[in-house]
Amino acid sequence: MEKLKSLAEEVGSLLLAQKLTLGLAESCTGGLLAAAITDIPGSSGYFNGSIVAYRNKVKKRVLKVTTPCLRKFGAVSAETAVAMARGARKATTAGIGLSITGIAGPSGETTGKPIGLVYIGLEARKVKIVRQFNLSGNRQEIRQSACLEALKLLKEFLTQVEPSHRNHNSVV
Repeated sequence: MEKLKSLAEEVGSLLLAQKLTLGLAESCTGGLLAAAITDIPGSSGYFNGSIVAYRNKVKKRVLKVTTPCLRKFGAVSAETAVAMARGARKATTAGIGLSITGIAGPSGETTGKPIGLVYIGLEARKVKIVRQFNLSGNRQEIRQSACLEALKLLKEFLTQVEPSHRNHNSVV
């Protein structure tokens, strides 16, 4: 938990320094990332808000993830993670949207989508990044690891040396 807090502080400082704002969309983490960010004093200077879109109807209605996207790829997919990040950015009027969707367990596993499968999406203007993770541990450990990975991705984006690196799409 301490590592999560220190990384949240570091990312917060970067957001402030760059005068950027953040909006979140969380599914399997259920607001854990938003809690870590808002635990930091002064986070209102860069954190616009969060949507916990646990059910697909919230992903559709609030985040504007399309029904065809959910039907074709599922709620736990790279495509949905990017759509959630876009929806978070727009719904919270933030410069950066960050999303987490996955299967934290102990149930929910399907063929090809095991417990611990997590996608993290980031959208900022022309940049769309999504990363896939296969995390291990119990439910709480998977959720905390997902939050750590989301903050690492955000830090990586914020610390890119060359601005040209920000104008790319990345699916890893």
